[in-house]
Amino acid sequence: MNEHLKLKNTAVALDIGTTKVCAIAGQLNEYGKLEIVGMGVVRSEGVSRGVVSNIDKTVKAIREAVDIAERNAQCKFKIVHVGIAGQHIKSLHHHGLLVRHDSNTEINQDDIDKLIKDMYKLVLPPGDKILHVVPQEYTVDDEQDIFDPIGMSGVRLEANFHIITGQISASRNILRCVEKAGLEVADVTLEPIASAASVLNDQEKEAGVALVDIGGGTTDITIFKDGIIRHTCVIPFGGNVITKDIREGCTVMNEQAEKLKVKFGSAMADEIVDNRIITIPGFKGREHKEISEKNLARIIQARVEEIFDYVLWEIRRSGFETKLIAGMVLTGGGSLLKHIDLLAEYHTGLHTRVGHPVEHLAHGYTKELSSPIFSTAVGLLKHTIDNFGDKTQYIEEFKRITEEPRFYDSNTQQGNKSQGKVMENDQNEGDDDDMETSETPKKKGIFNKIFSLTKDFFETVPDSEF
Repeated sequence: MNEHLKLKNTAVALDIGTTKVCAIAGQLNEYGKLEIVGMGVVRSEGVSRGVVSNIDKTVKAIREAVDIAERNAQCKFKIVHVGIAGQHIKSLHHHGLLVRHDSNTEINQDDIDKLIKDMYKLVLPPGDKILHVVPQEYTVDDEQDIFDPIGMSGVRLEANFHIITGQISASRNILRCVEKAGLEVADVTLEPIASAASVLNDQEKEAGVALVDIGGGTTDITIFKDGIIRHTCVIPFGGNVITKDIREGCTVMNEQAEKLKVKFGSAMADEIVDNRIITIPGFKGREHKEISEKNLARIIQARVEEIFDYVLWEIRRSGFETKLIAGMVLTGGGSLLKHIDLLAEYHTGLHTRVGHPVEHLAHGYTKELSSPIFSTAVGLLKHTIDNFGDKTQYIEEFKRITEEPRFYDSNTQQGNKSQGKVMENDQNEGDDDDMETSETPKKKGIFNKIFSLTKDFFETVPDSEF
């Protein structure tokens, strides 16, 4: 593949989170795997619990992240695919019915589309908009539990739908930030769906699995069974509340609390055997503070157990608690807490593993990219590429996404490589020179197709609503 075609064949995804903004560019190789050609990550300061709270700060972060990714990819981006999350995301179930006038003809895709289109006519609370409509199972006349009715004959076509909604104002604020950063939004995808695309395999989705994405500001839950999304929800707190508890419980600064969580934190106090003493320098000449590792773990465990209480409540509410053969998969920055998978198993009774976004990555990916922190970003990229059909359509569609190569001199690129490292976020390695322990610590470890929501979908709402 020549360089010119390579650039045309590049998709760009933008993950705007509570702790970080990540721009990632990639393409499919000849084996159908994702090759990442550029990535930029910066600290996010204008987003609270997944919702934009400061336009200017968010725009600045987007520009910086995209600029780093552009330099790594050696091209200029024009169009990006964006993820959406936040505590405003809700879901509901609804039943649809279509009476066909000609029972002699076969059910086709047009009939399915009519049923789905009818779901968008549902009356919602003021300010809410439907983001995704996910078919569950169909009924043709008296034949129930049909997953693909196309080709069958019948008069009554019925279906159950899982409908995901969100506040139109929150969505429009994201679009506004991206446009102010000089980019165009191609579509918007629910982030839990994107995360599932990067860390779950088809067997897990078929058997039944709950994906729990523990981010900085929110915890997203997505339940799959028989390969279909059955339940989605957003819990309005994540890793940041753990940091806040440490700050208050240990009476330290927020930055020190984050470093304590990342370097010494554990989700299970009983797993702490040697109980090292952590020494924190005093502020402005004040005396040093000493915190035991076990006490730190007790603070963390109490909050993580509360998060899993909410997770278990949502799983039970979905009705799939006894049907999750594959158990639970944790991802996101919060999943990097030591022993969090053990605590999840003890607390929920479900087999649990930590999901890394390597399911669809080509060989040669960096260790940094394999962190659960990037599950959403990689999933957005995979979801974007999957939605553009065969190779010909894929190349033609992405002709518009990048301009001609914009190469930089060697000095600029060298400087960029140092910038392209992951910045400190919910689970990043902090500068730990100011903390010591009474014992030498161990080596630290850091870090199918769904209906997409297009930009045009939001443009029907007048600006007067904001």
